[in-house]
Amino acid sequence: MNPNRRLHFLTFWAATIFLLLFSIRPGLAYADTSLPIVDEQGIFSIEIYPLKHQLIVLKHGQKVKTYTVAVGNPSTPTPVGEYKIIYKGKDWGPSFGPRWLGLNVPWGIYGIHGTNKPYSIGQHLSHGCIRMHNRDVMELFDMIPVETIVTIYGHILGHPSHHPRNLAEGDVGGDVQLIQSRLKSAGYFHGDCDGKFRSSTTAALKKFQRDRGLPENGVVSLRMYREFGLVE
Repeated sequence: MNPNRRLHFLTFWAATIFLLLFSIRPGLAYADTSLPIVDEQGIFSIEIYPLKHQLIVLKHGQKVKTYTVAVGNPSTPTPVGEYKIIYKGKDWGPSFGPRWLGLNVPWGIYGIHGTNKPYSIGQHLSHGCIRMHNRDVMELFDMIPVETIVTIYGHILGHPSHHPRNLAEGDVGGDVQLIQSRLKSAGYFHGDCDGKFRSSTTAALKKFQRDRGLPENGVVSLRMYREFGLVE
């Protein structure tokens, strides 16, 4: 085959595969070319208060809109911290409503989206995402650009009146990320604090337990939270 034709052929198929991956499959970074421009100036920001079930939109630091939302239940909490909206999508299925605003949470796919369960709004009933009434998420989608900062407030270990959950290999979340950070500060963990409890985290935790004469089971129990100084 002529080298130029071969290059054209490979370029065509590479572009086709890219479009198929990023415009059809849910969960990937789908971007709509009709979306607002990237918020390079930080005009908008979003604050979310899970305990109050509130999502607040600010423009130039001034509150312009407050929405009632559903957030994660105790076993699958909404991640606490500061994130960005990194992509926006439409019509991913009834469970996600008509719009999706994806967050750059390092340990999983989380976002702000609509729902086919409007009764859940105002409650702790999601799997960690922030659910909105469909009419509200459509309004938010049109208002908020990509790169908008989203700050989710709360205690990273959950509601202060409850004991934090036990953690073991296979778990993900902000609490896992916090344990990894503690292990790394103590010189036991050398990987990325990505909130994913893998074998490397288990090995680091077991060494930590062994050095302190604790049961070497690789599980973060209430006793281990106390050892890390995270609960009283």
